[in-house]
Amino acid sequence: MTTHAPAAPAQVDAAAALADALVDAWGSWGPNMTPDARQVAFVSDRSGVPQVYIQEVVLDGAQPEARPLRLSDDPVTAVRWAADSGWLTVEVATGGGVRTAVWVVRPDGSGARRVAGDAETHAELGPWTRSGHRFVVTFPGAAEGGPTRCYLADPATGRLDPLAEGELIHVLDVSLEERFIVVRDGGRGQQFVVVVDRLTDEALSVLPPGATGSTDVALIRPAPEDHSGPVYVYLASDVGLPRRQLIGVPFGPNGWRGEPRTLAARDDAELEFVDADDAGRLLLLVWNVAGRSELELMDTATGGRTPITGLPGLVAADPVLSRDGSSVVLGVQGPTRPRELWQVDTTTHAWTRVTHSPPLPRQRLVVPRLETFPARDGLALTGWLYRAPGHLKEPGPVALYLHGGPEAQERPAFSPQHQALAAAGITVFAPNIRGSSGFGREFVHADDLTGRYAAFADVLAAADHLVATGVADPARIAVTGRSYGGYLTLASLAFSPGVFAAGVDVCGMSDLVTFYRDSEPWIAAAAVTKYGHPERDRALLEDISPLASANLIDVPLLVVHGEHDTNVPIGEARQVVAALRALDRPVEYLELPGEGHDYRRADTRKLLTRTMLQFLCATLSGSRTP
Repeated sequence: MTTHAPAAPAQVDAAAALADALVDAWGSWGPNMTPDARQVAFVSDRSGVPQVYIQEVVLDGAQPEARPLRLSDDPVTAVRWAADSGWLTVEVATGGGVRTAVWVVRPDGSGARRVAGDAETHAELGPWTRSGHRFVVTFPGAAEGGPTRCYLADPATGRLDPLAEGELIHVLDVSLEERFIVVRDGGRGQQFVVVVDRLTDEALSVLPPGATGSTDVALIRPAPEDHSGPVYVYLASDVGLPRRQLIGVPFGPNGWRGEPRTLAARDDAELEFVDADDAGRLLLLVWNVAGRSELELMDTATGGRTPITGLPGLVAADPVLSRDGSSVVLGVQGPTRPRELWQVDTTTHAWTRVTHSPPLPRQRLVVPRLETFPARDGLALTGWLYRAPGHLKEPGPVALYLHGGPEAQERPAFSPQHQALAAAGITVFAPNIRGSSGFGREFVHADDLTGRYAAFADVLAAADHLVATGVADPARIAVTGRSYGGYLTLASLAFSPGVFAAGVDVCGMSDLVTFYRDSEPWIAAAAVTKYGHPERDRALLEDISPLASANLIDVPLLVVHGEHDTNVPIGEARQVVAALRALDRPVEYLELPGEGHDYRRADTRKLLTRTMLQFLCATLSGSRTP
């Protein structure tokens, strides 16, 4: 059996042009509505850099113009509209890096100013109060062991009033009269939620302590009419549960808390998000079904759940239920659909497109297939296969792509990178190895601490699967990934030499000891539950750090890193590149100016995709006849 010949230069050029065109198919995301649901503020990169836009929500088929609100040259990461419609709060990536600042601006563009954060101080945007008069700003601890402090900010004066203090806290919601706040704390995968009564300064755990699991999403609303207690907390949680479910807990004054109750659960899906109208009568539930999204509406009085069908794409993101419960605005995307905003009426379930993206190239894009395969210890794993159109019947070159996190999840979303590689004749396989989210509590914790070794083996199992199913030429498999996936790339090359023909490490850690030393303090503190403690688990961290085994990396490697990355500091890239160059190993290095851990600018993403494309086409170009 003869494998396919390498891609011709013309095919590579065409794939690069496709990548540029797909990056230029700008998206819109992160919507927030006015109380009357007639206007939406959102983030879009249609100018090449994410900025804030405001647009009317028109249901008669017309397409109103989106109006930009430009605050600075820095990328915008989030926008939120006050309940009284008078102000917008905006989170901005300072210098394009990891640290963010918080701005306020009037909807007409006036009154814009920064109220918290700068190049040296990291400030995070929290929720508005339900009255719309103040909003939450969070300052994570700036030094090791330092507390995180949250404040209520006045948009008109910029005054910051202390609200809460803790180790890794985030204020998730504030009750209407500002008496109760919902606070999340804890390390990654072990987050818990408390309700703080500001009048009595009491903090009550929402769920009983001691059970394993994590609560990521929670909100507070008036209790349903037939329930005791003035307020009710809704959580998306897997604490003590096999999968993330909807939990409801009533709360009241004087330290009263009712019993937690499961309100909605599915055996085939995890609850990814929950939102509610102001009255607490209607809930929006978003379920993650092996990477695909499904929506439901829930009546809190009856417990009845109604599916919303007809989602225009495979993946939903950033859903927002209007304050009166009449409509939902959310981001929608899929393998052949860039990120767009859609609105759905909660009564008629009719869908209306809010924003449009530019027309895509006429070239047919690849729709991935979900594959199931066994880990080497028998654990069931899945992955999305983007089969190169020219390699449908015989083995060919494959790029194994590993997502970040590790708690992230590979989903059938819009990926110019995957599509460009497939167009160049390189199949992409993007697995969800253990540690990924979306598959239950045990799966997401299966790589904690010493479980990291099993995660390494999962990468090899993915390569085994590609060869066994006739997808990959075993001599032409590259391992690639970003962030944690970049770390796994280096680990796979260093700890399992001879398996992969090349590697692409994008902003990955090369040494977990130096990562802990140099990362932002609040990022390092949260990572202890996943990787281990920098002192107590020092031996483990040294053993699973690929830098010490760089001498075993003997295949071509491309290393990419953002200039302003302080999440995975740029030293992680520079030290592994220096080690490989000292060994005279084939290594290329691309440093991206003006970028942090996430690459937000269109020009940067084009450069990255083109560089990866050319590198992988060159390094996987050999063919063989077994």
